[in-house]
Amino acid sequence: MKYLNPKADPTFKKVFGEHPDLVMSLLNALLPLEEGEEITELEYLPAEMVPDNPLRKNSIVDVRCRDNRGRHFIVEMQMVWSQEFRQRVLFNASKAYVRQIEKGNDYSLLQPVYSLNLVNEVFEPELREFYHYYRLVHVEHTEKVIDGLHLVFVELPKFNPHTYSEKRMQVLWLRYLTEIDERTRKVPEELLENPELKKAVDALEESAFSDGQLAAYERFWDTISVEKTLYNSGMRKGIEKGIEKGIKEGIEKGRAEGIAEGRLSVARNLKQMGLDAASIAEATGLDAEAVERL
Repeated sequence: MKYLNPKADPTFKKVFGEHPDLVMSLLNALLPLEEGEEITELEYLPAEMVPDNPLRKNSIVDVRCRDNRGRHFIVEMQMVWSQEFRQRVLFNASKAYVRQIEKGNDYSLLQPVYSLNLVNEVFEPELREFYHYYRLVHVEHTEKVIDGLHLVFVELPKFNPHTYSEKRMQVLWLRYLTEIDERTRKVPEELLENPELKKAVDALEESAFSDGQLAAYERFWDTISVEKTLYNSGMRKGIEKGIEKGIKEGIEKGRAEGIAEGRLSVARNLKQMGLDAASIAEATGLDAEAVERL
């Protein structure tokens, strides 16, 4: 039996965007819900949140849903970490929060929004913990909380089931996300013994995907490879150089120039690797003629 990686965008959305019982189990296992606050019923909401200003970019998340209490839940799988991701998470959670009521309605109708963000990279290397929970608290009296936004980040590479003894379902779901990929030939029995995890494992069987879905799966990994190249090489250097120059000439101008220089640098590298001009143009945002001239 051959399996696909559950962290890839097409597979993640197939498992958790098409099976409400599975995303409900995942949320109950990984969110900081007190006893009696468990999710018992879910409905999916549109993943795309249209902005108030039509000129602003729409925000698309992996999975968005609401339970029978009115609480909203956002689930995202992030393969490549960047500092901007925190702001995007806050933006999406805030938008989901304010869109619960119409203008002039009673604010008491607002229900909490929980954002669960699974990250496939280490972004807090100085901390041992892999689970990070943010909410609005009083600086001096942390027991005083303004309920509303709950942001959870999970660093998947830090998770170690052999040294972690919290909730059983939490461990099983994290093992599901970290131990199964294209190289898996035998799934651990602990996962198959649980009905929800077995259903999630079965959804990853390659035979369950159409040729078009498999092609999308392969394109996803190509995109991730390009994203890492952009972030870790020319783009990052270009931004840093642009910011340094912007101290003298204006931050915004310097940042724009740095990004442009970074794109050109990455395009040259990709061209040397043998990638065709159309793919390089799509990956970097440059036009095909500019790529040809490099």
